[in-house]
Amino acid sequence: MYILSGLLYESYTRSIMDADAPTLRALLARRDLKLSLAGDDLDPQALDRGIRWVHSSDLADPTPFLSEGLVLLTTGTQFPHGDDADADASAVYRAYVHRLATRGVVGLGFGTEVARAGIPPALIDACRDERMPLFEVPYRTPFIAVARANAEAIAAEAYARRSWALAAQRAIALAALRPDGLGATVAELAKQLDTWVGMFDAAGELSREHPAGGLDAQTAAALQREVTGVLHRGARAGSSLHIGETPFSLQTLGRGGHLRGVIAIAAGDLDQEGRVVVTAVIAMAGLALEQQQGLGRARSALRAGLVQSLLTGDPALARRTSRELWGPLPSAPVVVGVTDAAAARVDGIAELLELWADERRGALFFGRGEDGLVLVVPADDRSSIDELVARFEVRVGLSDPTGYDGFAAALGQARVARDRGIRPVTAFAEVARAGVLSALTDEARALARAELAPLRDHDAAQGTHLVATLKAWLDEDCSHEATAQALGVHRHTVRTRLALIERVLGRDLSSFATRAELWAALRALDASV
Repeated sequence: MYILSGLLYESYTRSIMDADAPTLRALLARRDLKLSLAGDDLDPQALDRGIRWVHSSDLADPTPFLSEGLVLLTTGTQFPHGDDADADASAVYRAYVHRLATRGVVGLGFGTEVARAGIPPALIDACRDERMPLFEVPYRTPFIAVARANAEAIAAEAYARRSWALAAQRAIALAALRPDGLGATVAELAKQLDTWVGMFDAAGELSREHPAGGLDAQTAAALQREVTGVLHRGARAGSSLHIGETPFSLQTLGRGGHLRGVIAIAAGDLDQEGRVVVTAVIAMAGLALEQQQGLGRARSALRAGLVQSLLTGDPALARRTSRELWGPLPSAPVVVGVTDAAAARVDGIAELLELWADERRGALFFGRGEDGLVLVVPADDRSSIDELVARFEVRVGLSDPTGYDGFAAALGQARVARDRGIRPVTAFAEVARAGVLSALTDEARALARAELAPLRDHDAAQGTHLVATLKAWLDEDCSHEATAQALGVHRHTVRTRLALIERVLGRDLSSFATRAELWAALRALDASV
């Protein structure tokens, strides 16, 4: 056979490191092989497809033994020629090439001067119709030389990728030793992958990116929404997505249930070496974030201690400590807020607030309280609280403006506003307008129903109007005349009914305490309707 002939292919002297990438264009560019493309109207992209292997066969239908991404070499002995050729030979060539194209063959090489003096024109036409690259393999170039050239190109590419991966990991490891190790690591990964890379913290906030501003505002906003969704699910995961025309890969940082952030890479599926490099970055970033967690716990405990210090009414210690670590406390008058965030979400919120506190020195202080995060902002600037509510869908109660000497009372107001409010942000002033009785508990309403039950039962049994009369009398400041007019009855009727009420309840309506208690009971039941 031609491929096993005793011909010696010319010496191959190029080293593996100098070989081109395994594409048909690179294979045709090898001067030592003397290959030549048949036809000049081929789609240029067809020559840039990767070649997984080079195979040779003279079978009429070799497709059962082929896989996608191969270049097939043939001498054409399977085609009709000489006395066997007929006018329908073109159909044979078209069917043959169509089978190859359907199987995913990326190129066809025809060995000339073995069975044919040149490439059959019908084969050229069939390849042109199927957009199949066709090239001539001259007699003095063994098929095995072509296969070996491609095999060495594959080996060279693999070696180059492994070398790149090792060099990239070394560069990233060195970057991690810099003062801002995480930022330097992200920048180095972006350089090695030649794409945009961003790191999001546990709150879903973009904390580091390279190159800076590498995403347009719309893409950045959409990506942040995707990252926030990943963090809310709380499970370790890697995922791929497209935002517009840009592919992204997302990799979570930290343990399941305790995610520390997400690394986003503006790239689609990476090859094995690329994944190895990313895995190394994930491991180093995760370790760095875990180490920072201990520092975060200490910082959180210190902030909680400063909240307790402010509750004493003496802000001197809190002022001095805050100034040294985070900048000055917000200037009085301030508004004190408290969240309803569950403990599981406090860590993520606190990380975002740390960033804001650093960026907005003197405009935000926060710390853990007994039942939520305590927030302190200037009375004339609630923007941080509004942003927090929009980001995390938590509810916040706000106190009236106060000085630090009234911090404890303000925190109490914030708790009342938070617990009684139905909107994301509720100010104490809104709650206070509803009055004291609106804050009565279910227990108080139960006592009110028991207090008035004898009157209700008497009305139901006797058809009297004792409850309505008592309510009208108290509303009219205990004036018999005004009550009679309000009810449309005679004032003596009012007196008779009040006397009956005293007998039914066993209470003296001339006592202010009795009247106040009955009025409160009536108001409590009205508020519960």
